[in-house]
Amino acid sequence: MDRIIITAPAKINLTLDVAGKRSDGYHDLVTIMQSISLSDTISIERSNLEKITIKCAREDVPKGRKNLAYRAAEAFLEKYGNIFEGLTISISKEIPVQAGLGGGSADAAAVLCGLNRLFETNYSLEELCRIGASIGSDVPFCIVGGTQLCRGIGDVMSAAPPLEDCFIVIGKGNDGISTDEAYAKLDSMGIAESPFPSSYNGTIRSLAAVGMNVFEKVSTTESAAEIKELLNSCGAGYSAMTGSGSAVYGLFTDKPTAELTSRTIRDKGYFSTVCFPATEGAYYYTI
Repeated sequence: MDRIIITAPAKINLTLDVAGKRSDGYHDLVTIMQSISLSDTISIERSNLEKITIKCAREDVPKGRKNLAYRAAEAFLEKYGNIFEGLTISISKEIPVQAGLGGGSADAAAVLCGLNRLFETNYSLEELCRIGASIGSDVPFCIVGGTQLCRGIGDVMSAAPPLEDCFIVIGKGNDGISTDEAYAKLDSMGIAESPFPSSYNGTIRSLAAVGMNVFEKVSTTESAAEIKELLNSCGAGYSAMTGSGSAVYGLFTDKPTAELTSRTIRDKGYFSTVCFPATEGAYYYTI
C-alpha cells in the first residue's frame, strides 16, 4: 500500500470543567467530549523525499513542526523507526482553526491511525493513544471518538452515554481566544471544580439541566456571546462554547430549524455549519 485516506472528525465538549492545576503545569480536566460529522480529510502517501511534507491549501495552516499532523508523523516514525522512506501528508481542511473543535488534534489522530494501516504495523488502539498523548491532550480522544468522559489532561477516557440523534449548529466569529490566557484567567479566579454532571444520560434535556463550559466565565469574545444568544433565540435545546473557544454550538432536534439558524449566523458574517453526532474517531475511518 502506497497511499491511504483517513477522515478526521472534529469534536465538541458537551461539558467542560477544570479541576485544578498540576505540578507539571498542565490542568486536570473533567469533560464529556463528542465526535461530530464535521471533519478534515487526510491523505498520506509514501514519497522519495526522505522527509515529512505537509500540503494544505489553507494559508493559516502551518506546514512544519507547528502542525500537529507533522508532529504525529514524526512521533510515529521515531518510536517505531526503520520504516521511514518519506511521507507527503495532504490536508483538506473543513474544521475551522483555533476554534476549540480539535481540528489539529483530529488531523494528528488521523495521521497516527493512517500510518498504522499504511505500514501494517497493527499497533493497538491503546498504543496509538499513548503516542497521541505525547502530541496533544485531545489527540487520544480524536483517535477513539464517540462520546467519552475524559479526565486527567483529557487522556483518561471512559465511555459516556451517546448523545441522542440531533443536529448540531456550529458558529464561529473572526475573533479568537488564547488558550493560555483563558487558563491563566481561570487560575487567577480560583474557580473550584463543579460537581460532575452524573445526571447526563445522553439527552439534550439532561445537558440543558447540568451542562456547562467553565471557559465561558472568562471569555471576552463578543462574537461567541452573540452567536450563543442567536442559537438560544432560535430554539437550541442546549448551547455552549467548545474547548476554550471561540466556536459555539447549539443542539437542535429539527433539521429545518437548525439550517435556518445556521443561515442566520452566516448572515451576520460568521462561519456556521450544520452537522450531527459521530460515533467513531479517526481509528475507525478509512476512505
